[in-house]
Amino acid sequence: MTDYYCNPLDLEYRYQETRFSGMVQGMQIAPARRSVHREAADPSIVRYQGRYFMFVSMSRGFWHSADLASWTYQPTEKLPAYDYAPDVRVVNGSLLISASRKGKECPFFRSDNPLSDDFIEVSPGSFAFWDPAVFQDDDGRVFLYWGCDAVLPIYGVELDDQLRPIGDPAELIHADVETRGWERPGENHVVPEPTTDLERKIAQFSAAGPFLEGAWMTRVGERYYLQYAGPGTQWNTYADGYFVSDSPLGPFTYSDESPFSYKPGGFITGAGHGSTFEDEHGNWWHAATMRISVNDIFERRVGIFPAGFDDDGVLYCNQEFADYPTAVPRTTVDPRDVTEPEWMLLSYKATTSASSAKEGFTSDKATDEDIRTWWAAGSSGEGEWIAVDLGEEMRVSALQINLADENLASSAPENTDGADMGHTWRSIYSEHDAALIRIEGSVDGETWDVLHDGAAEGRDRPHALIVLDAATPLRHVRVIGLQVPFSGTFAVSGLRVFGRAPGERPSAVDAPRAVRAEGRTAVVEWDGVAGALGYNVRFGSRADKLYRSWMVYGSTRLDIPALNAGTDVWVAVDAFNGSGVSRGEPVRAVAAEVE
Repeated sequence: MTDYYCNPLDLEYRYQETRFSGMVQGMQIAPARRSVHREAADPSIVRYQGRYFMFVSMSRGFWHSADLASWTYQPTEKLPAYDYAPDVRVVNGSLLISASRKGKECPFFRSDNPLSDDFIEVSPGSFAFWDPAVFQDDDGRVFLYWGCDAVLPIYGVELDDQLRPIGDPAELIHADVETRGWERPGENHVVPEPTTDLERKIAQFSAAGPFLEGAWMTRVGERYYLQYAGPGTQWNTYADGYFVSDSPLGPFTYSDESPFSYKPGGFITGAGHGSTFEDEHGNWWHAATMRISVNDIFERRVGIFPAGFDDDGVLYCNQEFADYPTAVPRTTVDPRDVTEPEWMLLSYKATTSASSAKEGFTSDKATDEDIRTWWAAGSSGEGEWIAVDLGEEMRVSALQINLADENLASSAPENTDGADMGHTWRSIYSEHDAALIRIEGSVDGETWDVLHDGAAEGRDRPHALIVLDAATPLRHVRVIGLQVPFSGTFAVSGLRVFGRAPGERPSAVDAPRAVRAEGRTAVVEWDGVAGALGYNVRFGSRADKLYRSWMVYGSTRLDIPALNAGTDVWVAVDAFNGSGVSRGEPVRAVAAEVE
């Protein structure tokens, strides 16, 4: 049986309460506010004792999986609940766990059998760090990398057998937005003009530069890959780049193939601050943080992406359709060979209807391929529903139903078990009602069959991926809210239907017009093709290394401000619809003419 996953991962994301005082350094910058929303970010994944273990920020526990598709949440009270960016690595045959405590000494914990909750503190910590990443080299030496700041660099230091620093930390990575376009903060790498006091404060933080954070070290052969994230978790451009060295503490050289993990377009964006790991077959994967950032900047999710190292030692991810259902390989594969998803999206901008709708949250927002917008029912009662009409009968193989947290602060109780983090109080809800839905399908809109019964399953699945036993002819899909956490409003940000539409895939796009407008930006324009629902713009340093991509809807132009100055840029544009993908031929970007 084939196992599938779809980003954001189908996890029991934990709920947080955030109470923002409105004060920063004694200055009132916004009205006090409260938010209740799910959060998971900064995934650290390792394979240990035949299973995958994943630690994420502010989760009060961890997840484990045997297959990378089905994950089980396990709570623990033996690890600090209110630490960000937890790190897990295998060191001397045990799991070693640490996390961020800015301004405080950071302890380390060890586990030999995490499923039995045997975590013990093995070092009380001898110094403070933020966004830690432990790495044990082949010779047994242990190193720590850390950093999370708009001014300070990413640091590294060797640790002794008591996990204490040996010597002074080395400064390893500094920001360089003048040559690395992808490090520029902002939505599409442009900070929006602020309109509120809070946005003005965020703009001030962004003006200081990108937040470099989320270090992770991977050794392949004799080469050390020091990975890092930027420019900020709240942007669609959150990404991971890397430096290389022949020594764990450098000197390091920046790779012009950065960012290697980059997902600025599509249903859910962002692919920064994560971890790179191998599966049991020797396939590489990269886990990363994906953003929503509507209820709160730290409203985030987790994604995983097939990754690899090419013959030239280039680290890359395949993220062309990174939020479509994907099969987990059961043998060694090359992610570059996958040029088309098994199932295409059928629901984009299809006709929708609903039992009711809250003002400003219309049903069409559930099929606009944007997780940051959603339909919300007009009441909080049971039985509210939303439906999509695909327009004609299609062969449906999978559905992903993404639920949104709509104004839960009005119904969720205040949670007093939390932590004061400067100007923000954060707490994690230990218990809450599961989000339960029923999914029904129909050919004619009158006779309905149950495709998924969440009440029978009883599991909390805010981003449920439902794979049908076989491709099923359907035109209509309906999602009914059975239970909403905290008795809130049933809200859906993505009613996504996957399969194959009848008809032909679109024609291939003629060679795009690619212009290098300035050292860090390319402007790509192309002629639209009939029948295309969207386009994937692939780009890279060579015609055979188009490892980065940007999904585009509703436009035949894309500005790519994520380039490295002084490097060649090749671009191809692929067209896709519900029937398949037509690959475009790469062209080289040329310098813009100077008037």
